[in-house]
Amino acid sequence: MLNRTVVMAFNTEAAMSEKAERMLNKAQESSKLDCDEYQDQSLGEALTRDDINKMAIRSLALQASFNYERMQAAGWLYGLNPGLRKIHKNDTDMSRSMQLHMEFFNTHPFLVSFIMGVVLAMERSKERLSVIRAIKVAMMGPLGGIGDALFWLTLLPICAALGVSLAMEGSIMGPILFLLLFNAVHFGLRFGLAHYGYNAGSRAISALKEHTQKFSHAATIVGLTVVGGLIATFVRLQMTAVVEVGKASISLQEDLFDPIMPKLLPLAFTMVIFYFVKKGVSPLKIIGGIVAMGLAGSYFGIL
Repeated sequence: MLNRTVVMAFNTEAAMSEKAERMLNKAQESSKLDCDEYQDQSLGEALTRDDINKMAIRSLALQASFNYERMQAAGWLYGLNPGLRKIHKNDTDMSRSMQLHMEFFNTHPFLVSFIMGVVLAMERSKERLSVIRAIKVAMMGPLGGIGDALFWLTLLPICAALGVSLAMEGSIMGPILFLLLFNAVHFGLRFGLAHYGYNAGSRAISALKEHTQKFSHAATIVGLTVVGGLIATFVRLQMTAVVEVGKASISLQEDLFDPIMPKLLPLAFTMVIFYFVKKGVSPLKIIGGIVAMGLAGSYFGIL
């Protein structure tokens, strides 16, 4: 989790532009379209609230057919398909739209409904296919960064901390509380953003671009604070060794480390693990090393 902190949410504008250009190139490479406009230029049928909710539900299957050529493209088209069929009555236009949306696509799975809403609004207005592609690609990266900062770095640790606190006391409400809190925010955003994206259409792009970095930065700060609290609360490492100095007995934990700084060992332990993660050491090797250290420490009476 700490390793993800280093790479998420602090992208510069230049880095985001480069990432967007790279994604656009991938989308164009996988494109099979030879036309940039729909045949029927009349305004498509408006989508109802139920249509948008159905799209949000289908977005849960975004990664059901994930692959390394087009990433989430199949799940993306699956979510859009009912709306596209209602908008495009012309078979040729429907075919072009489906080909467009089978191009490379990859973003945060919890926030994808926002992009779906915006894209369906543009499809209803019969925008040029190149414009729809550009808007879709432009939103992939920013929402990916925001989603990582909001869900994995902020919401997940907070909900997990509350749930684990109850579970450690033997309460069955621990996992239930975790699932309720996390999914209340998750599904609230998934459905709320789907409607907001469709109603706002392309106007939502300017607001997203303006506030992306600020929101990611703020969410990351909150997440780092939560992770720091989790280290002190849930990482438990204590030395049981006692050093005999003449007739006096000195406990390394109570008499040496705690007066210097409470929870010093858990912090040092976490930073060592973080160092190995940054160096690319396999998580299985790290876990094996922790188990070996615990067994050795217990055998020799150190931990």
